[in-house]
Amino acid sequence: MRRACLILGLLVLALVWVGPLLDAWRDSFSAHMLAHMGVVAIAAPLMAIGIPLRPKPDANWAFTLALPASFVELIIVWSWHAPALRTLAQSSLFVTAIEQATFLAAGLFLWLACLPRRGSDITGNAAGAFALLLTSIHMTLLGALLALTPRPLYGTGEISCFGVALSAQQDQELGGVIMLLVRLLAAPPRKAV
Repeated sequence: MRRACLILGLLVLALVWVGPLLDAWRDSFSAHMLAHMGVVAIAAPLMAIGIPLRPKPDANWAFTLALPASFVELIIVWSWHAPALRTLAQSSLFVTAIEQATFLAAGLFLWLACLPRRGSDITGNAAGAFALLLTSIHMTLLGALLALTPRPLYGTGEISCFGVALSAQQDQELGGVIMLLVRLLAAPPRKAV
């Protein structure tokens, strides 16, 4: 199971970074958001499940690492979505590579810190769940802000997203909706017991 998750995570990463999305996400914000979500919400957790780790040395390990990991992920994600950094990443392949590498590093750090391991106790598991809840909240907020902002933050004019012409505002709104949909799919509603 672990090996299959790791291989699947690496496959998703390869599809995002060198597959058909590559040309699209350099210019389109919504295609960028598909790539971003592919890295942090699909590839990173699959890879984290697949990376064999030793049992936790003590019960406090997750409590001390999960919340800082969530904070680091928040800083990285919100920073790269600031208009100036987004523009810089769109204009330079080198900066795009740094952006994507930091998304992956932050995602792996978060998921490795939050996933339960042998030897973890209820405190460590609760800290991991709380850190993922905080991450979910800030990602949902960012998606909503992007979808509902009344003016485009990223560029002007018309953008082609997978052959569909969109205004910069529509592209940004679609990117925000993609972020919200991934959040919804990551935490489907549960049946009441």
